[in-house]
Amino acid sequence: MDQLDRQQRALALLPVCLALTFSLTAMGSSYWCEGTRRVAKPLCRDRPGVLHCIHYSRGGSNNSSQAVQYIWEMGDDKFVQRRFHVGLWQSCEETLGSTGENCRSFQSVIPAEEQGVLWLSIGAEVLNILLTLTSAVLLGSRVRHHSGFHWLKVDASVAILTVLAGLLAMVAHMMYTTIFQITVNLGPEDWKPQTWDYGWSYCLAWGSFALCMVASVMATSRYTAARRDLAEKKSGQKGGRHAPPDFQKPKASESEAEAAPSPAGCALTSVSKHLPPQAPGKVSMC
Repeated sequence: MDQLDRQQRALALLPVCLALTFSLTAMGSSYWCEGTRRVAKPLCRDRPGVLHCIHYSRGGSNNSSQAVQYIWEMGDDKFVQRRFHVGLWQSCEETLGSTGENCRSFQSVIPAEEQGVLWLSIGAEVLNILLTLTSAVLLGSRVRHHSGFHWLKVDASVAILTVLAGLLAMVAHMMYTTIFQITVNLGPEDWKPQTWDYGWSYCLAWGSFALCMVASVMATSRYTAARRDLAEKKSGQKGGRHAPPDFQKPKASESEAEAAPSPAGCALTSVSKHLPPQAPGKVSMC
């Protein structure tokens, strides 16, 4: 039975640990949003084997200042699509002709009037992680030590902490979404994406919010069940302490059961205690 209780307490700890892992991973990554940018190709002279550049050739004149450049790419061929990804801290974009990335601070590309909202979003994420960590510590102590502690208070505390953590996470994610959309419309031209969508870090962040809500519901259910059991035990003890004594009615004697009915206007009275053993047990009094 004790092993079963330990397994149930470990199962209650699982969603809180997953929520904490998801929040830490999402906050440290830079894949909240992903997309592509349309960038003009650089010029490359007479290098047909090189990709991602505009090929051109010069005329036969020896005067380089008057040389004519012949560009072979037209329309959309002069542009290339660069992939990028953005997080809470930085924005990274792939470089042409190599496997590396160029990264810069995300704060440097958002409008100046929106930077305070970004810091509020980061602060809410940090508070979410701290509250989730506190809940995990409380539930971890509940798993390791079963006796000698008032677990009813632990469940109540975990229910409050996890629901606050979930609400803070929801507010932080909504603020970040608003900031990113504003930056897409009002950000610098050398950063604006052509297409974008939410990345796996964004999904992890909302998954952490859902797990916090699940952990809060589970803790509230355990708290309610424990309070109900405690109230039933107290009412049972109180009822056993003040129960009235059970008096049994004395059984009628055989002489009373076999006595003949009394005549009209007379009453039968038992006087067996005051008569000899052979005398009848009832007499008629008119």
